[in-house]
Amino acid sequence: MTTYIDSSVIIGQNCTIEPECVIKGNSVLEDGCVIESFSYIVNGHIGKSAVIRSSRIIDSYVGEGTTVGPNAHLRENSRVGNFARIGNFVELKNSTLGDYTKAAHLAYVGDATVGVNCNIGCGVIFVNYDGREKHRTSVGDNCFIGSNSNLIAPLTIASNCFIACGTTLTQDLANYDFAIGRPYVMIKPNRAGKYLKIPPS
Repeated sequence: MTTYIDSSVIIGQNCTIEPECVIKGNSVLEDGCVIESFSYIVNGHIGKSAVIRSSRIIDSYVGEGTTVGPNAHLRENSRVGNFARIGNFVELKNSTLGDYTKAAHLAYVGDATVGVNCNIGCGVIFVNYDGREKHRTSVGDNCFIGSNSNLIAPLTIASNCFIACGTTLTQDLANYDFAIGRPYVMIKPNRAGKYLKIPPS
């Protein structure tokens, strides 16, 4: 088991780098950070006491006390603030997330600016591409973005907003707005058997 570290990498005091990591380019590891096995970092700046769990970080910044991964991907020009949380299978691209903001799992944040103390739910997509051009989304502070929401850029969401799960948002939100958009659900009793090839109850 080996770890590869370029001679150009700067490593602070009391850092932990586990086996099977690759750290390249002009990367900086500040004091006390932990790089767990199978992480891949190129030109990444990892803040003090941050923890990187089996994740890929390219040309990006991770703040103090922040945790990333497992299996997260910070693509070019991403910046995560202090004491934030980027969880498993979360992808960031050309985006900034503020201090204490969390995207715990299975989300895509592309071409976005997100403020402090926000929650990005499971399955949230920042929809940044219309087929021809990329567009940005701006989110203020203290916002809740519910699971499986789609934010269709260009979009501006002010601070203290709540977006209910399953919402596809196409309009800007003002301070303290609540947004919910869900399709009508029709329930047909005793019809499942037709599709499941079992007799109805």
